[in-house]
Amino acid sequence: MIKKEMIAMLLAGGQGSRLGVLTSKIAKPAVAFGGKYRIIDFPLSNCINSGVDTVGVLTQYQPLRLNTHIGIGIPWDLDRNIGGVTVLPPYEKSTSSEWYTGTANAIYQNLEYMEGFHPEYVLILSGDHIYKMDYEIMLDFHKANGAEVTIAVMPVPMEEAGRFGIMITDESRKITEFEEKPAHPRSNLASMGIYIFNWETLKEALVAMVEHPALDFGKHVIPYCHRKGAPLYAYEFTGYWKDVGTLHSYWEANMELIDIVPEFNLYEEYWKIYTRSEIQPPQYLSADSVAECSIIGEGSDIYGKVYNSVIGCGVTIGKGTVVRDSIIMNHTRIGDNCQLDKAIVAEDVCIGNGVVLGTGEERPNETAPHIYDHGLVTIGEKSVIPDGIQVGKNTVISGVTSVEDYEGLQLPGGRTLIKAGE
Repeated sequence: MIKKEMIAMLLAGGQGSRLGVLTSKIAKPAVAFGGKYRIIDFPLSNCINSGVDTVGVLTQYQPLRLNTHIGIGIPWDLDRNIGGVTVLPPYEKSTSSEWYTGTANAIYQNLEYMEGFHPEYVLILSGDHIYKMDYEIMLDFHKANGAEVTIAVMPVPMEEAGRFGIMITDESRKITEFEEKPAHPRSNLASMGIYIFNWETLKEALVAMVEHPALDFGKHVIPYCHRKGAPLYAYEFTGYWKDVGTLHSYWEANMELIDIVPEFNLYEEYWKIYTRSEIQPPQYLSADSVAECSIIGEGSDIYGKVYNSVIGCGVTIGKGTVVRDSIIMNHTRIGDNCQLDKAIVAEDVCIGNGVVLGTGEERPNETAPHIYDHGLVTIGEKSVIPDGIQVGKNTVISGVTSVEDYEGLQLPGGRTLIKAGE
């Protein structure tokens, strides 16, 4: 009989709609980050660094890129005969065929997978956060307190606490109450969406609550365990943790990597972040080029000037082009004499010569002001922008565009240009 002390279930099915066009064709955990990584690399690397060698990855929305990236788990040393990494999409059963409707419903639909490892503990993770965490220390805390459920929490500013699930604890960190996005929070310990369950506790709760539509951990399973009198504990995490759920937080997290002393260090020997990477030639910087406070990915050719930016792999930046405070993802080509300010440019984009991104005054975006904000210019993957186009702030472009799509060769601030079929 196969027996694992703890297995991990990694929820990676989310669309990440607040990332706008960045996730129109790929799942949020597959979005590029920090020049050479993808968001899902962080929880996967945390697992193997913490000694967790059995991970089920639950996918749903646009899973192709994610599946290809994970493969059989070689970069993370998760290609194991027993355990390793397994991609778990929704599947058709004899009685029904259904999508994952909530975080806990997705786990319920994979009870059989978990049962096969006879685990003592199950670690539930989200696939869209940037952080380093030793899950083994959290498990030690769980055992020491005789907990049935341990929830990772982190202190947040009191004025922001209303955006999170908030835990109220006693002096031993036992959870006495919790509130989902309270209007008047009584604590600042926010749930990170990372849970350790005793296997029997989890199984019993999922089976009992299965009829709930859109079964969710925060809304249903945790309250159920609490009502049953199961000991719930809050494990306080004090390291770097970033939810990159919005374009601005995604941009911010990338920019934090290029600080002189970055708060989040990608290059620590003892806690490596692993990824699947293509074999690329080294970066090429021409004699006239400038690169300051930037990350430049392998295989990139830089002929222009790059300041405070994160440049992916296989990117070309033409002569006379200036890129500032921007994120340029893999295999994008930028022509000569362009100017890019606070732009997020997705993969495989082609930008012509003399293009200016991020010019003029800020205006709220006309279609989704809550997504495209903070003066950013967002370009969806495989988009084409012709020569000489000027694009304002809080704008979004997606698709193969031509000169006819731009009035007077301009896209004013706050405008949206998404070509049909995108």
